[in-house]
Amino acid sequence: MDGLINFFISNYQLITIVILSIFLGIEVISRVPSVLHTPLMSGANAIHGVVIIGAIIVMGQAHTDDYLALTLGFLAVVLGTLNVVGGFVVTDRMLEMFSKKKKKK
Repeated sequence: MDGLINFFISNYQLITIVILSIFLGIEVISRVPSVLHTPLMSGANAIHGVVIIGAIIVMGQAHTDDYLALTLGFLAVVLGTLNVVGGFVVTDRMLEMFSKKKKKK
């Protein structure tokens, strides 16, 4: 318990920045018009590529008997990949809505 308290005390500024960033992100996203929401979200989902790379690095550096790190890394890779693919699928569908329809002869 003392280790956890010491961690929070030594990283107080970083934890404060993360919490404020979360609130700022929620405020910014809630003010985005619905027309722009899908392109912005697909761009944000592409950032999950960084999460995938980080998870692969964590899994590569983990010891073979550290099942928690391997499980969390695997979960991050799977969920990050689903998010990236889903973002691009949503963007593709939205762009199809704005493309000109071909006339049949």
